[in-house]
Amino acid sequence: MALFGLFNSKKKKKLDDGLAKSKESLMGKLQRAVVGKSKVDDEVLDKLEGILIAADIGVNTTLKIIRLLEERVARDKYVGTAELNKILQEEVASLLMGNSVPDGEAFSIDETDKPFVIMVVGVNGVGKTTTIGKLAHRFKEAGNKVVVGAADTFRAAAIEQLEVWAERVDIPLVKQKMGADPASVAFDTLTSAVAQKADVVLIDTAGRLHNKINLMNELSKIKRVMQKVVPNAPQEVLLVLDGSTGQNAFEQAKQFTAATDINALAITKLDGTAKGGVVIGISDQFQIPVKYIGLGEGIDDLQLFRKEEFVESLFRGE
Repeated sequence: MALFGLFNSKKKKKLDDGLAKSKESLMGKLQRAVVGKSKVDDEVLDKLEGILIAADIGVNTTLKIIRLLEERVARDKYVGTAELNKILQEEVASLLMGNSVPDGEAFSIDETDKPFVIMVVGVNGVGKTTTIGKLAHRFKEAGNKVVVGAADTFRAAAIEQLEVWAERVDIPLVKQKMGADPASVAFDTLTSAVAQKADVVLIDTAGRLHNKINLMNELSKIKRVMQKVVPNAPQEVLLVLDGSTGQNAFEQAKQFTAATDINALAITKLDGTAKGGVVIGISDQFQIPVKYIGLGEGIDDLQLFRKEEFVESLFRGE
């Protein structure tokens, strides 16, 4: 197994700093909601409901959280407002799908299932290309041989951006001219990866949502063609979402999950936004694990998502 990325104190501080605006907005309102209150009652829960919805957690997930809290209050008979923060963290974490890896590890690549092919999808502007570059860096850092395919042939800029990242990380990039068949690029990429005995392959795809049927057909074709080279490819379909867009990220997730089988999420641009709660709602509503979160522009600013640490950073009181 190839492993990388320990969740250490430096990364925890980066997470805390990245979620600072989201936490400040959320906890400030929560503290005002319980002023003068000694226990969690219907009034406190009503106020909390509005606070969570305003934090971009989403209506459905918020109602689920409130129900869980109501059950907890009824079961425990008396819940003081001082306990609310801890209970809220526990119940929110219970809704999230986390990475199924042991504590202290990032993620692993099954040595018997190589090359591990990740098809990356998402609309333009969400940080898709940057995420691919950072992932390539992390995989290579772990000792893996990485190949990247520029199958977003709709935009010349997408190919150029990947070229910059490939040079920066010093990994091979497979590309064709703008306007080329994306499936052809994916086929060439996997053929090259197999020949090089690569461990990981990252395939970029076009970020267009103008027509769901066209999107579905294109992604399906890419999959079919890749499977001619690697029968079980792609092992992961990673949807990249921009966390700073709040509810727009929900709509993008809805469109892409309808178009293809998404089995992992990367939520970027969480630093500098107060909309960090969107991670909770998207994970809960779509029942797809959030695998990565982006907390800055640096090459090491893509972190593995760990639900307990995330919730603690978002809801921790001072």
